[in-house]
Amino acid sequence: MKYVICSFCIDFVSPSNLLPRWLEVLLTEKFYNACIIHEEAKKNEKNIYCLDCCISLCPHCLPPHRSHRLLQIRRYVYHDVIRLDDASKLIDCAFVQSYITNSAKVVFLNQRPQTRNFRGSGNICSTCDRSLQDPYIFCSLSCKIDYVIRTEGGLSNYLLECKFLSLPEPGFDDGLMTPDSVLEPAGSGGNGGVGCKTLVCTATTEVVRKKRSSVSAYRSVFRPVCSPVSEISAALMNRRKGNPQRAPLY
Repeated sequence: MKYVICSFCIDFVSPSNLLPRWLEVLLTEKFYNACIIHEEAKKNEKNIYCLDCCISLCPHCLPPHRSHRLLQIRRYVYHDVIRLDDASKLIDCAFVQSYITNSAKVVFLNQRPQTRNFRGSGNICSTCDRSLQDPYIFCSLSCKIDYVIRTEGGLSNYLLECKFLSLPEPGFDDGLMTPDSVLEPAGSGGNGGVGCKTLVCTATTEVVRKKRSSVSAYRSVFRPVCSPVSEISAALMNRRKGNPQRAPLY
């Protein structure tokens, strides 16, 4: 009897011997692209990742992979996130900053681009210098992975054995987070601390107040004083029209 083994289903290590295949593909895969196999179907975004086959799937591709380890990829403002509970079954997520959205904690998969580096008095990411809350030192899983490989030479002490990983109940969560959704730092509530969201909102409100006060002052300085002529004109315009008078007949 001959056995045919799919090369995608072998959980081998990348040529660099640093990342397992499933993790290497997970961090480099482009999710939420339309599935070319089901391009005519609705909801064909590839937002599911099969760890056993190392490929991204759309909901219509699921039937052959039902018995595999499946990971739901979620998205917030064009960046991929996964539930912390799912990530913690695969890799040690200690000191990776998590956020709360839709009553669930999530972590970013990859480093997010930023316009400038932040080096203030607070915590910063050990890889990309992004501002973080205490006691976090990594802003995403990829940042922690890069740091661990750079300092320890491998991930063997951080990878966890996961034999079963299932998707949420059908219809419970489609994984899509719109810009109206709110990502709150996990440590912002219930412990007396002030989260990043609160600080940002306070700062924004203060800036708006200052702008409004400055605009009001600017307008009051350059507002022309009403002259008697203008007051008379205004009185004439506001005067009620009297009863019409008929022209005399000759």
